[in-house]
Amino acid sequence: MGKYFTTEEAAKFLGVTPSRVRQFIAEERLGSEKYGRDHLIREGELAEFAKSGKKKRGRPKKKVTKNLRVR
Repeated sequence: MGKYFTTEEAAKFLGVTPSRVRQFIAEERLGSEKYGRDHLIREGELAEFAKSGKKKRGRPKKKVTKNLRVR
């Protein structure tokens, strides 16, 4: 049996809040097993999510177009 993390421990590992971890679980972006009222996240699942699961933040950059002079 591998190591499991609670939502609080996973939040510290990912650098987010525990509610954000629960949101990732609800969106099914992060897998977990529920025991009672707690979600437990496997170490491998958390490491994989930390490596590739985060979305880019902010607004997408605009494409730069050349300024055409109209006379």
